[in-house]
Amino acid sequence: MNNDGTKAGFAIDITNEVSSAVNIPVIASGGAGRKEHFKNVFEKTKATGGLAASIFHYGTIPIPDLKKYLKEQKIAIR
Repeated sequence: MNNDGTKAGFAIDITNEVSSAVNIPVIASGGAGRKEHFKNVFEKTKATGGLAASIFHYGTIPIPDLKKYLKEQKIAIR
């Protein structure tokens, strides 16, 4: 929650700790502002999802563009 609304990136440290400690899906939330933030959270943690709101609502990053970018980075998406 500390990163929520900052657009400075997901809280990689706590997301990594939680996703490494549990055997359930973890969704990173709060802080996304660039496509690279999603890449970082999926490469540096075991999070299985990334949640963002304002960047999608205000068209900063169109969802199809993010999906294309992640595919180009060899990151599996649904």
